[in-house]
Amino acid sequence: MPRYIKIILWGCSGLLVIVALAVLIAATFNWNHAKPWINKQASQLANRPVAIEGDLSVNWLRPKEQTGWRGWVPWPEITAQQLTVGNPEGSTLEGNMAEVKNLTVVINPLALLDHTIELPRLKVDEANVVLNRDAEGANNWTFTKEDAKDQPPSKWQFDLQQVQLSRARVHVIDVASKLDMNAELDTLQEASKEGYGIGFKASGTYNDADIKGEGQAGDILSLRAGGNPFPLQGKVSVGETTIGIEGSVTKPQQLAALDVRLSLAGNSMADLYPLIGVTLPNTPPYSTEGRLIGMLEGDDDKWRYENFKGVVGESDLNGTLEYQIRKPRSLLTGQVESQQLRLQDLGPLIGADTSDVKDKGKKDVVKPPPGQVLPVDPISTKAWGTMDADVKFKGRKILRDKDLPLDNIEAHVKLQDRVLSLTSLNFGFAGGTLSNTITLDGRGEKLQADMDTAARHLKLKELFPGAESMDASFGELHGDATLKGQGNSIAELLGHADGEIKALVSRGTISRFLLEAAGLNVANMVIAKLFGDEQVVLNCVAANFGVRNGQMQIRVFKLETEDTTVDVTGGINLRSEVIDLDVRPENKSLRIFTLRSPLYAKGTLKDPDVGVQVGPLAARAGAAIALGVVATPFAALLPLLNTGTNESNDCEPVVGESDKKKSRPDQAQEKQKPENPRDSWPSNQPRP
Repeated sequence: MPRYIKIILWGCSGLLVIVALAVLIAATFNWNHAKPWINKQASQLANRPVAIEGDLSVNWLRPKEQTGWRGWVPWPEITAQQLTVGNPEGSTLEGNMAEVKNLTVVINPLALLDHTIELPRLKVDEANVVLNRDAEGANNWTFTKEDAKDQPPSKWQFDLQQVQLSRARVHVIDVASKLDMNAELDTLQEASKEGYGIGFKASGTYNDADIKGEGQAGDILSLRAGGNPFPLQGKVSVGETTIGIEGSVTKPQQLAALDVRLSLAGNSMADLYPLIGVTLPNTPPYSTEGRLIGMLEGDDDKWRYENFKGVVGESDLNGTLEYQIRKPRSLLTGQVESQQLRLQDLGPLIGADTSDVKDKGKKDVVKPPPGQVLPVDPISTKAWGTMDADVKFKGRKILRDKDLPLDNIEAHVKLQDRVLSLTSLNFGFAGGTLSNTITLDGRGEKLQADMDTAARHLKLKELFPGAESMDASFGELHGDATLKGQGNSIAELLGHADGEIKALVSRGTISRFLLEAAGLNVANMVIAKLFGDEQVVLNCVAANFGVRNGQMQIRVFKLETEDTTVDVTGGINLRSEVIDLDVRPENKSLRIFTLRSPLYAKGTLKDPDVGVQVGPLAARAGAAIALGVVATPFAALLPLLNTGTNESNDCEPVVGESDKKKSRPDQAQEKQKPENPRDSWPSNQPRP
């Protein structure tokens, strides 16, 4: 036999003997002798006392997960009994952070060559854990030292792949969020087909509200990238809010993905803010259920509540909402529909409190000063800066108070950098339609408001409460309003408003009792002075108001009945709420001329004063009307004549003739039929 072959054989034999001796020593070595050294190293690494007070043993396993030669390298399975982990150095907390009766961990030794501490399996049996965070935010579960940030990053990586828990108790104390909760985990006697192996129960308090919960989860928590989703099912109540989930979590160590059925129920959506961090309004009692998907791998986390169905008060809601966490503001998008919508449930959106649970921190509504009626309660825009939004909403059937004749609603709500826009807010209202575009800019000290409103085919019979009981015919109201203003309350916005208001009322019937029921005090008093208690058949009412810096000035206001024409001039100061109007009736029949006298309307919106004018003012008023002088043109009202109906419009002669009096006084008595209303509709506006 050649010499070099003998050398190789002896070398291999020696290596095998060394390996055999190492395996024999490792298998028979009493690892309890190594506990002092292990305890010291672990304490320094964890920055807190760590001690193995029971037995320490090592078993060697052949890894089934490995193939080839790697499958022949044994993995140590280390079992430590009576393991204690104290609180960080300098902590004032009493007792230990964790006490574990049995801890078993498997280590891949080959991964150490790549500076990776790979733990394929970790099993914890009978553990007591206390997690604590004080009011300043310091906690006992951070294992790195404070000066570690100034040191270069470690070359070593930690890879925990599977965790199995049984008979574990966790006590969480978070002083900052007022959380004090106990949770118990235990192995289920029989594993379910869904993969549940551990049951859990929770109790405690959160923000002085009781916490109760129970559920079940998978027995082995898979932390490996691309591992099986971890099943989770549970129901937790926090105060009056109940939360239910059923689904799975992928890569729980990073919370990379969440896919669960989520149900929520409570007294008010505002109570969810401490739980989800999203500002929601106070609402009536609610409940909802849908699919919650969390996509959390990256800087911009996304939460999607998909195909949810819920109830708020007596209203149903369904749709899909997505919440994206981003800089500088998070974004809420989605579409929501309601088949049955109760307006009372929408009260929170405009500041009304309809919930059974009162907001303890909510301040009282500010009352208007004496003698005024416009709301002065401040409009808060603080929450507008917390997130952006782009949500579309549709309400099919509306349950409403009989005095508020609303129908279908469509709204597109946008919130961008404290600017709230309702690019379309459309209602079915009083048998007609209300179309609105509203922009509220909350970026400055004063709220900037911009509103465009168009009313078409509003039925007087539905506008006025109690009109159905009257044996009379009723006409329609058409109008446009464009207003801009600034202020932090409705009263302040109107007091600084600029814009224009136009309205036409076709043939209809009114009375003082009808106006009184509608709360129109000034109109009620004027009608009573002119016509008494009888029902009045209107041929037309045409009005055009100019608004400048809160001063609402009448450009045109003409009311025509079968035997009387009434012109109104003057204005209303929306800032001081002072009324200053002249009402000038003209009788079509000379034989009753003396029965109509000019009136005045003064006072305030809250306390109006209507009376008969006397002296030269009344004479001048009658003379002006007799000469057919019109102070301002009716041209702005002409587009309202075309309302998309084939019926004759009684306002056409009034508006058309009055406009001709302004442009051609010499032909004031000439009657000319205006052009076809359909031909005069502006090309840039849709037909109602």
